[in-house]
Amino acid sequence: MSVRALVIGLGNPDRGDDAVGLHVARQVATLGLPDVVVEEAGGDSLALLDRWAAVRRVVLIDAAASIALPGRIHRLDPLAGPLPRDFALGSTHAFGLAEAVELARTVGLLPQRMTIYAIEAVCFDSGAALSPAVAAAVIPAAGRIAVELAEGQGDA
Repeated sequence: MSVRALVIGLGNPDRGDDAVGLHVARQVATLGLPDVVVEEAGGDSLALLDRWAAVRRVVLIDAAASIALPGRIHRLDPLAGPLPRDFALGSTHAFGLAEAVELARTVGLLPQRMTIYAIEAVCFDSGAALSPAVAAAVIPAAGRIAVELAEGQGDA
């Protein structure tokens, strides 16, 4: 099977809303999109560069610190420029997704096409489940990703 796109859900399954990227990735995986590989990642954001090294199109899903409305879905294009600083892309580590993307940009390792879906989150407590507003965003976010990937069927 050739890989047309790689979808990576990011997060920690034991930290409340931080797990939203994992939940969205799992939902995308159930859709059976042709030539789309779905993976989950946690912790080591630097390892993302290796994961997307041989792929032309990447979609990343992560929690973001809420700036207004928990569960709101943001679509970011990191190829258009640096990621916005008005909310932090979630990471419980010093080196998060935003830093990995900027490092990849600096060293010329960004894929040809990349999209980040950041979902505003409010609860990062240890052992917590997704908050209701964030849980309600899982299926809509997966649907938006599926539509975006379907529109790019000719990507190679």
